[in-house]
Amino acid sequence: MRKVTKALVCIALAMAAAVMALSHAASVASAATKYDAALARWTKTESVKDDLGGMFTLKATLYTAEYIEALMQSEAEKNMWTASELEDYKYNFLKGLSLDDNIAVHIEVEELGPTAHMVPFDEKIAMWIGRTKYAPSDYDQRFNLPLQGKRDGMVFFPRYDEKTGKPLLNRKMSLRLVVNGAVSPIANNRELRFTWDVEAEDTPSAISGTAADRLEVDRLLRRMEILAAEKADLESQLEAKNAEIQEVNERIEELQNR
Repeated sequence: MRKVTKALVCIALAMAAAVMALSHAASVASAATKYDAALARWTKTESVKDDLGGMFTLKATLYTAEYIEALMQSEAEKNMWTASELEDYKYNFLKGLSLDDNIAVHIEVEELGPTAHMVPFDEKIAMWIGRTKYAPSDYDQRFNLPLQGKRDGMVFFPRYDEKTGKPLLNRKMSLRLVVNGAVSPIANNRELRFTWDVEAEDTPSAISGTAADRLEVDRLLRRMEILAAEKADLESQLEAKNAEIQEVNERIEELQNR
C-alpha cells in the first residue's frame, strides 16, 4: 500500500511539475508577445543584393526609452526578477550603454559575398539629429576589421551639446542614421538610411524606476566637475586681468604725477 501511495505521490508531483513548466512557458510566450511590438518598432533592416547573388544586410536598433523599458520588463518576466533585481539590472545595463551621455544604436551587419572593408567605420556612419550631422562619439572597434559573415556591436552618438551641455533631443524630431555605401562592395556606394521619429521626452529619465534617476545623478555630478574646472579657469583669468588693470592704473598715475 505504501509503495502504491508513494508511486501516486510521485506521479502527482511529476504532473504538477509538468503543469508548472507549461504555465511558465506560456507566461514567457505571453511576455514575449506583450513586448514584441515595442521591441520591433525601433529595429530597422536594409539589404542590398548584387548580380552574383551576394547580399549585404544591416540591421539598426535605436535604444529608446520605450525599447529599453520593453526589453527590461521582458527579461524581468522571463527570469522572475524582484523589483530590486530589475532596478539593479536596469541601472547596470544603462550605465554599460553610457546612455546618460549618448544615443545608443545597436548595429548588426552580415556580408554574404566579397569581403567588406568598413574601416574607418566612424567616417562611414553618421547620425542626423534634426538638421545637424554628428559623427560617432564611440563605437565597437571590431567594425574596422574585414568582414565576411556576421558581426554586431554598439555605436554611440552624443546626446548633449559638447559646449553647452544642453540635450540635443530638445523637441520631437527625426533621427536619421546614414551608412555610406562604401562599407561593402555589394552596396556599390548605395547609401543605407534608417529614420526614427523620437519624442523630446525620450531620455533616460523617461524610463520607469530609480535606475534612470541614479544615472542622471551620475551625469550631473560629472557635469558639475566640468563646470567647477571651467569656473576655476575663468577665476584664474579674471585674477590675471584684475592684476593687469591694476598695473595699468598704477602706470597712469605715475605718468600723471610727473
